[in-house]
Amino acid sequence: MGLSDEATARLEDVVALQPTKNAELAERWGMDGGSEVHQYLESELADHYYRDENSLIRATADAATLVGEEPEEDGPRTVRVPALQHRAFGVVADHDERAESVVSVLHKLREADAGDTDGADGQANIDINDLTADDVRSALRGLERRGVVEVVQRTVPTFRLAIERDAVSVEAIDDE
Repeated sequence: MGLSDEATARLEDVVALQPTKNAELAERWGMDGGSEVHQYLESELADHYYRDENSLIRATADAATLVGEEPEEDGPRTVRVPALQHRAFGVVADHDERAESVVSVLHKLREADAGDTDGADGQANIDINDLTADDVRSALRGLERRGVVEVVQRTVPTFRLAIERDAVSVEAIDDE
């Protein structure tokens, strides 16, 4: 038996966001928490996902094929992320610059938002002024899980790109 439309859409999210966590999927799917996500994955998508050695959720190769995900070709790797992660990728320190704190990235996001008065970047649905340092930290950690941001441990964790900015194409997933 095939997957329902809802299950297929959620499998697409798992494929696009991998590696991901229960909390990220709960936020995306409008669920109350990680245990609800776990129950859904086990009941509806058990054959289509697994947890890696770090307990992160990943889609099977068959699941990626099922939702039409193409294998990586030559050229920049494509990473699909939620809108805040997309914006954070655009402002975080480059791979050859000094890593910066979460608060520094938050300030850069606010500065970039102030300069984008018409919402031309397509991300007007995020109110940057309501963001907290925890929101930005979570976004940067999500980018770290996807291998495009690295953490440099100093007194506090600091962040910068793990690769050259043009070596990856980061696309925002439409928030529902």
